[in-house]
Amino acid sequence: MLFLLSPAKTLDYERPLPAGVGRRATEPAFVPRAAELIDGLKTLTPPQLAQLMDLSDELAALNVGRYAAWTPEHGAKNSRPAAYAFNGDVYDGLDIRTLEAADLTWAQQHVVILSGLYGALRPFDRLQPYRLEMGTRWANAAGKDLYAYWGDTVASYLNERQADERSPVVVNLASQEYFKVADRRALKARVVECQFEDWKAGQYKIISFFAKRARGAFARWAIQHRVRSVAALQGFDADGYAFDAGASTPDRLVFRRRTA
Repeated sequence: MLFLLSPAKTLDYERPLPAGVGRRATEPAFVPRAAELIDGLKTLTPPQLAQLMDLSDELAALNVGRYAAWTPEHGAKNSRPAAYAFNGDVYDGLDIRTLEAADLTWAQQHVVILSGLYGALRPFDRLQPYRLEMGTRWANAAGKDLYAYWGDTVASYLNERQADERSPVVVNLASQEYFKVADRRALKARVVECQFEDWKAGQYKIISFFAKRARGAFARWAIQHRVRSVAALQGFDADGYAFDAGASTPDRLVFRRRTA
């Protein structure tokens, strides 16, 4: 069973890493493919990048600098493990810095972070600073966007990661923008979606901030409980959420929270 997460736009390369984390760092699977994308991105000027990605002038300049500094060699000085570099609502929920050593080992085996630049990452795969959202409509040698660029690469990677599983399962905790890169025509695993809803104004709704944090919390809960079956997923109860059988289907699990 694999748990998929989206990356975060915000990055953290300032906070010191917990002791021992650097020794766990691993090499991303698709560095040569990422390098091809970087070669193209390096040709963009700040105004061109600002227009392509709808960025402020300041952010465009920052990321042009990041592309210029990016190198295929990933080491301790220019990168850090992905799950410690991404800094957003999902990763607040994951709170990887407080997991035990055995939890981190399990997470490396069962969590995959989807990435516009790197394709797919394990939590400890080295990550250099970048900005490239999966939905960016940026023409490349393979087609009109990043979905064309990655093709069936990510699906094949997920298949390989579960090649020994009798009944492979992918639990999607990523946004649809990112999950779309896992070509369903090539993906062999059963896909289970998780939806998180909060009570507001007399009905249950998906509230983006809470849902993102819940995705990370769900991954954390799965890591700590070593979840390996679809049935066990229903036991998620962190942060006040509970499984709602009536609102769910076999492949779409709905968790609801009513705090008032």
